[in-house]
Amino acid sequence: MSSSTLTAYKCSRIVLEDEIVDGAVIVDSSGKIAEIVKTRRLCSDLGDRVRVIQITNGVLMPGIVDSHVHVNSPGRSEWEDYPCATQAAAAGGVTTIADMPLNSIPPTTTLKNLITKTEEAEGTVYVDVAFWGGVIPGNQDDLLSLIKAGVVGFKCFLCPSGVDEFPHVIEDDLDKALKVLQNTKTVLAFHAECNLDEDDCKKSSSEEYKTYLLSRPPEMEHKALKLINKMAEKYPNVRYHIVHVSAASAASIIRDMKNNGVHITAETCPHYLTLSSEEIPNCATEYKCAPPVRCSKNKENMWKFVEENVIDLIVSDHSPCTPELKEGGFMEAWGGISSLQFGLSLIWTNASQRGLNLMDISRLLSAAPAKLCRLDEKKGSFRVGLDADMIVFDPEDGYTVTKDIIYHKNKLTPYLGMKLKGKVLQTFLRGQLIYDNNKFSDIPQGQLLLNN
Repeated sequence: MSSSTLTAYKCSRIVLEDEIVDGAVIVDSSGKIAEIVKTRRLCSDLGDRVRVIQITNGVLMPGIVDSHVHVNSPGRSEWEDYPCATQAAAAGGVTTIADMPLNSIPPTTTLKNLITKTEEAEGTVYVDVAFWGGVIPGNQDDLLSLIKAGVVGFKCFLCPSGVDEFPHVIEDDLDKALKVLQNTKTVLAFHAECNLDEDDCKKSSSEEYKTYLLSRPPEMEHKALKLINKMAEKYPNVRYHIVHVSAASAASIIRDMKNNGVHITAETCPHYLTLSSEEIPNCATEYKCAPPVRCSKNKENMWKFVEENVIDLIVSDHSPCTPELKEGGFMEAWGGISSLQFGLSLIWTNASQRGLNLMDISRLLSAAPAKLCRLDEKKGSFRVGLDADMIVFDPEDGYTVTKDIIYHKNKLTPYLGMKLKGKVLQTFLRGQLIYDNNKFSDIPQGQLLLNN
């Protein structure tokens, strides 16, 4: 080992996959992990052969991988753009995001559209960015070219998405797409809600959250899962994934599907594990998302499914918009919650009260999202050969969410005023410091993760 090419990041608490050690993460000149040193005795010798950086506050953890982020650029850059989104990510300890295929114009449903998105992002990102493709009616012939270009998987909607350029699919559309996707090792992610015949939402005022809640009952998720299970029986050689599970009863169905051999994974989000419908004020449309935030009992049951590993990962579903789009009642306002910067602290605040540890958090927020996106040979854990994406996180410190600390473009979030436990102090991307106590690297260091 040459002292001119190695850097050792020493810390008394390094979060590995199955233990927390006093040691060092040794990084080579390419930004990859060359060695994990687990003993104090060996660490005492490092100064003679490598450059040593001592981490004195907090723990050293793998960078967060957020596999569900809507950047919305180009086309709706006033909602969010790559510089703002990726700075917010870095401030929250997120070193890799996977950009969802909709809300930008054009959506990522063809190779040409993917190129348009990557041209928009190139040179402007502070963290690494991967891309999802989209499945919409009629684009089955575009899917293989998107796979070849390097998308991490595909997303579809089983109910209207909220934007005209990304229409939802029905069973016939799925049949056509799955014939193409089978045996490709890719993943098809579902917004798993199907519309029902009944309509209870007209019975109450749009200013009241319960009106919106009644309009999207758990049965919408149940109906969608029934369709997905049917497709999985017909096309078993596809990976299936359910995004933003909100209802504990839906998680129970997913558990049964897993037990029956369906190759399926599921995610939930900080808002479903943090917020409760009973606490949402009238007209507070910053809380609106789809599926909706449900009751406190449901929230507690969702935590049980997280603890039982029925829910595989936790991601933000960062879906921002302009203030104007949040005006009006719950039935009219845009449905999306902005939380990219605060996911780690939100989850740690709640998980630490339930007996989960930092290894659990790293698995749920880093390793599992990386595995979903087939980035686990590069990201998500401290292992030799992986990118040295690291964060210094103080699990005992805390802060209050205020507008002046928010880096995403529009400062709308239901978490304003909330006191959170755990604070990101520094963020490293491939061993390079990109965020340090509210300061960012002068030049964006992020890469676009394609053709992997």
